[in-house]
Amino acid sequence: MFLDTDFPPDSRVENEAVSLIKKGHEVFLFSLSYKPFKNKDEVVNGIHVFRYSGSKLLYKLSALVYTFPFFSNLVKPKLKDFISLVKPDTLHVHDMPLAESVMHLNKQFGLPLTLDLHEDRPEIMKFYPHLNKLPGKLLISPKKWAKKQVELMKKADKVILVTKEAKGKFSTTYPQLMKKITVVPNTINPQIFLQYSIDNELVDRYTKHSVILYLGDTGLRRGTDTAIKAMPYVLKEVPDAKLVLVGKNSEDSILKKIVQELNLEDNVFFEGWQDVSLFPSYIKASSVCISPIKRNPHHDTTYANKIFQYMAMGKPQVVSDCPAQQHVIEAEHCGLVHIAEDEKDLANKLIEVLSNPDLANRMGENAKGASQERWNWDVTSIELINHYDSFAQFKS
Repeated sequence: MFLDTDFPPDSRVENEAVSLIKKGHEVFLFSLSYKPFKNKDEVVNGIHVFRYSGSKLLYKLSALVYTFPFFSNLVKPKLKDFISLVKPDTLHVHDMPLAESVMHLNKQFGLPLTLDLHEDRPEIMKFYPHLNKLPGKLLISPKKWAKKQVELMKKADKVILVTKEAKGKFSTTYPQLMKKITVVPNTINPQIFLQYSIDNELVDRYTKHSVILYLGDTGLRRGTDTAIKAMPYVLKEVPDAKLVLVGKNSEDSILKKIVQELNLEDNVFFEGWQDVSLFPSYIKASSVCISPIKRNPHHDTTYANKIFQYMAMGKPQVVSDCPAQQHVIEAEHCGLVHIAEDEKDLANKLIEVLSNPDLANRMGENAKGASQERWNWDVTSIELINHYDSFAQFKS
């Protein structure tokens, strides 16, 4: 496996690797590390991790990987050293930055190769702050990345995407890709997530109120501003409501300004980034959980991991009408759907859940059952295992 960032942490990479190890595979992971590390080679949860150091310059050049060849030229010797040392049977590249370099090197190794796209990178790049100002706006083209993404998918022997909606995006324009695509949703591993101990002090701090919880990156594209703007409407019907934001982003100053303008300092709490081990405690303390992400081609075709964390803890949720998450919530009857970026509609859905304990409990029970039966890594990883079973046949 190849990862263009530090490891750990990366829950998707770890989940995939551990699942394959349990099925008898050996997994060796190339990690391009931009942080100081004690051990170059280390076994982490059964994964043989090989770390290769990357400088600050290399990190900056990685954003220009499909503009100039500098990053690829600098990283190829590291990749070649790893492949030559490990002598693998198959290659598995996570995301786009290292993909072309690995594919180029693989011409001399001739190994079957899987491209694992964790997200629609070209679409999400449009929202990166540095791409909306100079010089990034001139040097980095999302359109070029989109074209490159298709080229890489065509070159790979197999492709892994995170949702059926992501696969559907390519079905009309590139029908030839459909046979090589496997869908592996980015759900949680219950053996890890549900084993974190509950912080009772944290739970006691919030359970006296009607807590509306948001977990994750708090950037504006996640609809956090919509959630804050919904609070004045919610408070008219549910006076003890509190919005708790667990996460951070460089745009938090904008959110805090909205809070001040709406006089919500006593009703909106910024918890900052917290370790994932505390997530179950925050969820347990909540009355309803939210994923108000805004509509765009990326959000429409991917799952916010938070919805599966909420489900695992048996909580009702209110999510925006981004198709991928909407389909899950509606199919499992575990929450309500609001119109994205519509604070009044979000408020109405929140009031409906908070004012109806029977509805909230029923949705919570449905959520927990759906998590145990379908939306967990033990189930969704089956396609990954089948994928590598088919690769074994492909190789033979």
